Amino acid sequence: MTLPPSSGAVADALPSNWVDRRAPAAWRPYLRLARADRPIGAWLLFWPCAWSSALAAVASGAALPNLWHLALFAVGSVAMRGAGCTYNDLVDRDIDAKVARTRSRPLPSGQVTPKGAALLLAALLAVGLAVLLSLPPFAILVGLGSVVPVALYPFMKRITWWPQAMLGVCFGWGALMGWAAVFGRLDWAPVALHGAAFLWIIGYDTIYAHQDKEDDALVGIGSTALLFGDRTRPILAGFYAGAAGLLGVAVHLAGGGPIAYLGAATFAAHCAWQVARLDTADAGLCLRLFKSNSWAGALVFAFLCADVLLK
Repeated sequence: MTLPPSSGAVADALPSNWVDRRAPAAWRPYLRLARADRPIGAWLLFWPCAWSSALAAVASGAALPNLWHLALFAVGSVAMRGAGCTYNDLVDRDIDAKVARTRSRPLPSGQVTPKGAALLLAALLAVGLAVLLSLPPFAILVGLGSVVPVALYPFMKRITWWPQAMLGVCFGWGALMGWAAVFGRLDWAPVALHGAAFLWIIGYDTIYAHQDKEDDALVGIGSTALLFGDRTRPILAGFYAGAAGLLGVAVHLAGGGPIAYLGAATFAAHCAWQVARLDTADAGLCLRLFKSNSWAGALVFAFLCADVLLK
């Protein structure tokens, strides 16, 4: 069922999402602002954290990834994705009002005031801080290192063609966190894993950005979708190949077995499928391919866990 415009639903959210159908009406604008109606971003933020926890289990010989850490990363991913979107929308509300896909969001459409958004941001950051302080001391320090790139991200589209690279730094930070929480240090394995996540994120966010390229060009902001243009497919193939290669390097450095390498190969196959399917002129297909990356992330985690269990 398609919701009427008066419902306040966001244009690019599925009409069947739980926020628009079941959440109390007064909560809906704030839940939409935090993207609770579109959980894909929380999954994509979570998977590098989960990879890192599983890779640490591979390296340490543990029977399972640390379940407490995974639970913290899950809560933190939801809270910090919501905080990041709220902060980004506060910074970009004037731009979002000029873009067809985003002008129905709560801030540019007037459903939420900037003050209300700031209060939501403070609440979500408090949850994120509580999660961070529940981790071991070294992991807390590593987590604090993400503050600067997260703060800078919304401004990158105004000064560079590469906002996707800054997103790669931010969303890929979790690849360091699981290892740091287990070992109390960083090694080359999580650094390689962060590199894999970084390239993967540039790739899938380039696909996502192709939905907005005409509006972005009119507004005057940059993206890799505009920069790459008709060359997106071969460039995307390069980023995804680099991500799969660095994932394999991370598995090697952590002492992973054949099943972990099979996970890297399966990830590579999924990425190759995305490249083969891509049509940058089809916005709907771009969104579906972007969302499919949650499965790519899940595959890596599942194979790493299987490697741990079978050892």
